[in-house]
Amino acid sequence: MSRALGCYDRCMLLRTAVWAAIAASVATLPVASGVGGEPRVMHASGWAGKKGAPGEEAPTPPLLATLVQTHTDERVPLDRESPTNERFTALLADRVTGSSHTLDPRLLGLLRDLAAAHAPARIELVSGYRSPKLNEMLRKKGHHVASHSQHSLGHAVDFRLIPEGAAPLDPRDVEKEIRALDWTGGVGVYVGKDDRFVHADVGPNRRWDGQ
Repeated sequence: MSRALGCYDRCMLLRTAVWAAIAASVATLPVASGVGGEPRVMHASGWAGKKGAPGEEAPTPPLLATLVQTHTDERVPLDRESPTNERFTALLADRVTGSSHTLDPRLLGLLRDLAAAHAPARIELVSGYRSPKLNEMLRKKGHHVASHSQHSLGHAVDFRLIPEGAAPLDPRDVEKEIRALDWTGGVGVYVGKDDRFVHADVGPNRRWDGQ
């Protein structure tokens, strides 16, 4: 009996030694760590960590108008998010020198508000930024152009508003719509025999009829 117990004791001691050796070897293995040496938590891959459902896209804002540069026929869609004011500025760069001047963002906002009442519409851009060189050229040709024009400051835009499938709106009617939007800048109405458009600027509150 004593011999059997001695064998049992030896077996238990050997088993204990083996488990101790395994535990010691595991403790020396490198641990994947994150910031500060903390164990890194592994996350399952896939769409669970992404926002929205797979393939889901934000809805496209409805088209309000198409902006048409009358001198180049370049066309840019207008909605509540685009174009940016930088793109609008580039669209209305000086047509003679190619130079540009940042346009006051209120001008683009005005066109958005006008277009929203007639969407989808066409807005023909007659003039935006005018360099001093172009401004003087127009003056010498007899055009009704101020020597210190708001156009040369990037503060004005000339345009026509044309609802889809209809004739261009009468500039005098467009003027009324502009004032109904509480526009406090200048508004010029041009109703000549050969050209009809509206001028809007962010300068002093005034109005005039041009040819």
